[in-house]
Amino acid sequence: MHLQCLRQINGRLDARVNAPARKIIHCDCDCFYAAVEMRDNPALRDLPVAVGGRADQRGVIATCNYEARRFGIHSAMATAQAMQRCPDLVLLPPAMEKYRIASRQILAIYRDYTELVEPLSLDEAYLDVSDSPHCKGSATLIAQEIRARIFQTVGITASAGVAPNKFVAKIASDWNKPDGLFLVRPQEVDAFVAALPVKKLFGVGKVTEAKLNKLGVQSCADLRSWSLLELQHHFGRFGARLHELCRGNDKRVVSSSQERKSVSVEETYTPDVPDLAACLALLPELFDSLVARVKRCGAQKNVQKLYVKLRFADFSKTTVECVGSAPHMAQFGKLMETGYLRGKQPVRLLGVGVRLGETENLEQLTLFGEHAEN
Repeated sequence: MHLQCLRQINGRLDARVNAPARKIIHCDCDCFYAAVEMRDNPALRDLPVAVGGRADQRGVIATCNYEARRFGIHSAMATAQAMQRCPDLVLLPPAMEKYRIASRQILAIYRDYTELVEPLSLDEAYLDVSDSPHCKGSATLIAQEIRARIFQTVGITASAGVAPNKFVAKIASDWNKPDGLFLVRPQEVDAFVAALPVKKLFGVGKVTEAKLNKLGVQSCADLRSWSLLELQHHFGRFGARLHELCRGNDKRVVSSSQERKSVSVEETYTPDVPDLAACLALLPELFDSLVARVKRCGAQKNVQKLYVKLRFADFSKTTVECVGSAPHMAQFGKLMETGYLRGKQPVRLLGVGVRLGETENLEQLTLFGEHAEN
């Protein structure tokens, strides 16, 4: 009996060791919103173009073309700052319905090759083509064909990364932008990731990067010299994730079923909202918008928490939440009061939202401002 168990265990281990590497493609359209605008108006092609909110309304840049990027403009930058850097910048308001039409065309192309498509935004997605019969099973050829079809059908360019896992595929898709393709074979993953700066790791923002740099860690190769226990000591649970990613390990699967975790609305005000009474006076409009959005999502039965978000004049922010099964005006008012008292200063942004539990088939609402592009 003991020998039989050992054989079963060894069989499972052999299966894992000999299991074929997955074939993951990360596709990402180049400066998507701006690309659609330039497609529809070719006169814009050689001009610095950005899509975003107006400077006098504290707008931000959603995306910009490569001409604009030469001036240091990037997504999420304040429009006022972008205009200072490039006074000749052509600023266009977002035309979301036009972008959604293009997105549906792009997703239809992705799904011609595999059912395992995980959209990340209107133009970006992971594809698992491990079992795809197309192009003789070559992920590279599939990626090339997809890019060509997007250009022919939608009239814009896309870049792609091909790799054995999601993390490396996403990094690879940015390697030859714009209009490029980069392949990282299974045997190349170790060297490819070792050379990456730590800021490329998922979840490593400016604060974590600065902390790592201070500890003498610049690259993933440097990070590999740290043990799991040492990383957990400095970074808590995130340390385990760093330990895996710096070695190119990412076991996340491409999931075609997505569930929305929250629904919210928020508004930036010009001028700042001066006090708590004025904030509470703005609550009914926010509340009505939230209720309508929750209904559109079909999320009424899945609400588990309510929350309020405030960003103050000094750009500090706070979020207050509580348990709740449905949007409730009075409860939002209490949360807003609690949040305001934490800052006690004029407010530039107010938001209200709900967090969701188990859901089924929730509509994904991709809103202007949620999408940051490469």
